[in-house]
Amino acid sequence: MVDTGWIVNEVPKWIILFIWYGLNVYLWVTTFLTYHTGPQYYYTKHLTGPAVSVAKACGLCLNFNCMLILLPVCRNLISYVRGSCTCCKKSVHVVRRQLDKNIAFHKAVAYMICFHSALHVGAHFFNFDGYLDAHSSEEGSLAFRLTKLPTQPNGTWVNPIRSVNQALPFGLPLIEETMVTIAGVSGVVITVALVVMVTSATETIRRSYFEVFWFTHHLFVIFFAGLVVHGLGGIVRGQINVDEHDPDNCLDKPWGPNEECREPQFAGSPARSWVWVTGPIFLYLVERGIRLYRSFQTVNIVKVVKHPSKVMEIRMKRNGFSMLPGQYIFLQCPKVSSLEWHPFTLTSMPEDDYFSVHIRLVGDWTTALAKNCGFDESEFQDPDKLPSLGVDGPFGTSSTDIFRYSVGVCVAAGIGATPFASVLKSIWYKHCHDDVELKLKKIYFYWICPDTKSFEWFTELLIRLDQEMIEQGKANFLDYNIFLTRGWDANQARNIYLHEGDEEDVVTGLKQKTHYGRPNWDDLFPSIAESNAGQNIGVFFCGPKALSSVLHKKCNEYSTLSSGGAQFHYNKENF
Repeated sequence: MVDTGWIVNEVPKWIILFIWYGLNVYLWVTTFLTYHTGPQYYYTKHLTGPAVSVAKACGLCLNFNCMLILLPVCRNLISYVRGSCTCCKKSVHVVRRQLDKNIAFHKAVAYMICFHSALHVGAHFFNFDGYLDAHSSEEGSLAFRLTKLPTQPNGTWVNPIRSVNQALPFGLPLIEETMVTIAGVSGVVITVALVVMVTSATETIRRSYFEVFWFTHHLFVIFFAGLVVHGLGGIVRGQINVDEHDPDNCLDKPWGPNEECREPQFAGSPARSWVWVTGPIFLYLVERGIRLYRSFQTVNIVKVVKHPSKVMEIRMKRNGFSMLPGQYIFLQCPKVSSLEWHPFTLTSMPEDDYFSVHIRLVGDWTTALAKNCGFDESEFQDPDKLPSLGVDGPFGTSSTDIFRYSVGVCVAAGIGATPFASVLKSIWYKHCHDDVELKLKKIYFYWICPDTKSFEWFTELLIRLDQEMIEQGKANFLDYNIFLTRGWDANQARNIYLHEGDEEDVVTGLKQKTHYGRPNWDDLFPSIAESNAGQNIGVFFCGPKALSSVLHKKCNEYSTLSSGGAQFHYNKENF
């Protein structure tokens, strides 16, 4: 029996991947067959073997995937598409959820580009080796005749290697002939740029040396420039006079203007990469233009708030700024770096007259920003003396869809609680105003944290919400649970035990007690499903991949398509 949760959470993703893979296979096979069986490439294939068909098939797939690679990182475009899907139809909501996988798709396309690049480069080495070997073929053989076709303005040649430097040691003639062509030089440039971009985009480099990742990823400009000019040399040439010289009939016959078979004429294919990538490049330039325009807009810092555990809150204003709960922005501080932009989740709610971010001081950039904002100074900072900031965004994330469900489950791990600050505040604001029609009726919030003192500012938010819910008589609207996985010793454990009977939790000060250890999802998911039978439940997560995988599986496992069962729709924050 097919897992109904798999249908809910996985089928749309696999349909998209199937279409993408299918198009890659279709383009590869049709191009390979064109070069492998087409009479216009008979002589070319005789010199190179099937490698030329492989190289051209991979080349077309490279064009196709290079067309796609920029689209998932056009954040404004994705945010616009998300905003355009405003109706509550289930099919539209499925589309919105797939947009949240933009970075994963960007990576998948990058891997596909690497795969086809490796095949393309390898196949062309075989091609040039075949062209080179043709020069030492037996006189009178077909390879010899093709190689000795005269170089004339009409371009009758098919072998791009016109002569061989016999004085060079073994292997060097191949390298020399490759590096004197436009295709060879641009191919080396493209390959080196691709290798540097991919290796610097590994998770280790991104997390530990973000600036290295950021700078090297801009080699994509060189990559696309090389891609556009790569085919200008017309190295692989096809026959253009098959009607006057049919290879099947003319292999063993004399060639010449007065013979039955005229000399074969060849021409290189025009460069076509620009046709594939011009549109996405244009969209990306528009994207960067929007970002540049925003970077020059005036952003006023209205207040810098110092929170415990080295957390700084920056409250800002900008004309025309409009946000949704859970969205994020990119921040730039020219005094720290004119090139670096860093993403931060918005922690204010749309109803506030400002927008804010909470920044934990854990790196060089954040520490330098805090210093410029006077974070360590005891006196209040005059807003006029605070540094100017560039703000790009806001951009949409999956958590903005929480209002489309009747029940929401928010799961955060450590600093992953940040996106839910804005969400919880906005939900509570809407819930307390009778003039706001809210589909969302129940929220479950689970925070798995190794040390709550690292994020005391978020605990302060929960305490304030806790008090307001009790005052409004709506304490059951938000069911929150904090799980402390480590960070206590024997003395703290004894203190926790002695205060077990207190109304407030001894660690957080909240009404609901802190749990010690990790949550048992096999108990929690069935309980939520039983309490909300027949409902579509949105599960939203921000945290590490390992826990994401667990939650994803549990959503599939405990979903059912029956009329009385609950369906868990999994959503993961993506930056």
